Amino acid sequence: MSTIDKKWLNEACNGRCKQKAVPEIFAMLVGWAPRAHHSRERAQPLGGQRAADPTLSKKISANLREICGICVKKIRVRPCKSFAKTCFVWRLVWRCLAIGAATVSVSVIAAPTTYEALRAAYAPSDRIITDRNGATIQRIRVDDKVRRTAWTPLDEISPALIDAVLASEDKRFFEHGGVDLRAAASAALGNLRAGSAQRGASSISMQVAAMLDASLTRASDGRTAQQKIDQAQAAWALERTWTKQQILETYLNSVFFRGEIQGVGAAAEQLFGKAPHGLNAVESALLAALIRAPQAPRATVERRACEVLKGQDASADCAMLAYAVDRWGSAAKLRYEGEFIAPHIAKYLPKSTAKTQTSTLDRNLQLAARDAIAKHLQQLGGRNAHDAAVVAIDNATGEVLAYVGSSGRLSAAGEVDAARAPRQAGSTLKPFIYGLGIEKNLFTAATLLDDSPFSVDVGGGAYTPQNYAHEYVGPVSVRTALASSLNVPAIRALTLVGVAPSHALLRRAGLTTLNDDPEHYGFSLALGSADVSLLELTNAYRAIANGGATSAYSFVCRSGSAAIQGCETRAGRGGAAPTTSTQLFSDATAWIVTDMLADRGARYVTFGFDNPLALSHWAAVKTGTSKDMRDNWTIGFNARVTVGVWVGNASGESMHNVTGVSGAGPIWADVMEAAAARFGAGRERVAPSNVIKRRVQFANEDGRTEASRDEWFVRGTEPSTATQTWIAAREGNAAGARIVSPADGTIIALDPDIPAARQRVALTSGDAAQAACWEVNGEALGCNADAASWQPVAGNFVVRLLDSKGEERDRVMLIVRGKLKS
Repeated sequence: MSTIDKKWLNEACNGRCKQKAVPEIFAMLVGWAPRAHHSRERAQPLGGQRAADPTLSKKISANLREICGICVKKIRVRPCKSFAKTCFVWRLVWRCLAIGAATVSVSVIAAPTTYEALRAAYAPSDRIITDRNGATIQRIRVDDKVRRTAWTPLDEISPALIDAVLASEDKRFFEHGGVDLRAAASAALGNLRAGSAQRGASSISMQVAAMLDASLTRASDGRTAQQKIDQAQAAWALERTWTKQQILETYLNSVFFRGEIQGVGAAAEQLFGKAPHGLNAVESALLAALIRAPQAPRATVERRACEVLKGQDASADCAMLAYAVDRWGSAAKLRYEGEFIAPHIAKYLPKSTAKTQTSTLDRNLQLAARDAIAKHLQQLGGRNAHDAAVVAIDNATGEVLAYVGSSGRLSAAGEVDAARAPRQAGSTLKPFIYGLGIEKNLFTAATLLDDSPFSVDVGGGAYTPQNYAHEYVGPVSVRTALASSLNVPAIRALTLVGVAPSHALLRRAGLTTLNDDPEHYGFSLALGSADVSLLELTNAYRAIANGGATSAYSFVCRSGSAAIQGCETRAGRGGAAPTTSTQLFSDATAWIVTDMLADRGARYVTFGFDNPLALSHWAAVKTGTSKDMRDNWTIGFNARVTVGVWVGNASGESMHNVTGVSGAGPIWADVMEAAAARFGAGRERVAPSNVIKRRVQFANEDGRTEASRDEWFVRGTEPSTATQTWIAAREGNAAGARIVSPADGTIIALDPDIPAARQRVALTSGDAAQAACWEVNGEALGCNADAASWQPVAGNFVVRLLDSKGEERDRVMLIVRGKLKS
């Protein structure tokens, strides 16, 4: 041995080959020694750097054989059978020589990844969705292989955990330059005495180096000698370019703790329901113990954790470890409940690879909506109501502030998004039908409609609508009929307005689920035979709140609007504020419809004065219940937000005596109050300039009346003088001087096999005494107290009803297809 003093080596190996001599043996072997103590703030690379020597492996091999031959005689282990494979001394020395190999010139070592690049490429396993103020409301799993949080800076990690990890994994981390020679020698000696590989000696820097280089990954039977050398070289190179803090931070964010849990952030959340800065000494000891063997049995983990704990504080109570393990996961569930409160929101956000996305939702209002659902569904116990949904939208911007798609654990179908699912609308479409009638000057809020049994000819038979309670009140004003949600007057209103125009209005309002032709729905459209979604219906009601103008809703914060505080002050706002809108009807009409929906006194006929729809502030609201109580709704708004609620069963089963006012109503009231407390309620809008007030009283032949009151009219439809006592009574058919048939938008098909004389259209006026003169495409048909008869031909036609002065009282449009037999 030319480079080793055999005499000294014999002395060093004499007896038990003392641990303190081992580091000197290996230092002597490779020709360098460690430098003095390094600062905790910044450790310097180990000195003794040598030029690269291509014959290094051969020299080491020759020296090792001689060392093995000397030491194996002094240390009582079995003789070396194969220097390359079975000699534990050989393995020992190769493992320790990785330290010495780190002195090879950096010219043969690839430059490590930069800390900045590594951190920038680090991606959490969950995509985080935040509310408009930056609070987490939902996590979406995007990586099924691991579970990790966002990168956790070192100053956000508990000092207790840092101390525990260093005590367990690398006591002299801040003293060595990448490889802990003393730890390597100690481990080698321990393995030698045990007769097998019991301990490793990889420093934290070496472990990080292995994480960054797949070629250094440990196999099931351990690392090869060459891998160990390469790992030491990589650790030495890493320490030349990274700070100790960066290495430790990377280690704590990359190491696996249990199963798929990677990084201290995920470990703290998943096991203890905490942020990493909140970990205590007991929890930190457990995490440190898991690093060495993430899948170890509980008893092993607790034993190792106790060693860590006692090593830091001899008086520590290890009994607390068992208690902490017992609580694994339970605290995390409580934490996650607050971060999984919008499970259906992701599909509405634009596709993105960003780690975090900001939505329009408000976390506080979202929680209030979720809690309101849980509270009131449980109060409906035994009435077969298991599902509910809530949508809240900012009136000014269309930004969705709350979106709860299901009742979660209370439902057998908690994954179903009921806010998006088409359900039967019930009476919720009535405000649009009445609004269209007011817009077309077919009636006013004071017009009396006859609430009594009647039938409507629907071609193949008669449609006979009924009120919910199977009771009738006789002549009733449009205001009372709408606010009290009476069915028969709504059908009478639809016969005046027309099914096709109403259907077209609802489509313009954004109800995309009305896909069938108007004839498919017929007059039952007034009672909600159409399917609608809660989200679209709520946004349609928002149009009424906004003066009849509808615009798209949004789940992405819009720029240029600060109606509700939050998103507009944050970077990365989404699309522009809504610039396009559709006018459903005039501001005057929308204001009158709103006033009727907000009239508590007008609700008395059906709901009485004491009902959940009466809030602590001004609000307009409408309820609805579908056939057989499968769905019930409450939709309403104040000056700031519009809130819609649906209650029912995702399975389609009927509820037991649950209506809009008893099922959805209480939930709606709670959410509206929460929104008012959060954002303010505002006040009812001032009446537009073309809306005027007049005093009216009501009377009919049998003396039944509504109380006289001040009523609102679109200018031009009011009584002629402010002092006039105006009688708003109508005939029983409630049609007045309007075209009763045919309905507006009717499509007539001519049959060539039927004689032309038998194919005629009857033109009927609701009040022939006031108007009975007819005109079709400008051609006068004369005046007739009875129904006029018109011979149709193919084409498009405008039918006008005129009074005796020649003034138009109503008009409808018809389409005639086919041709008559010549």
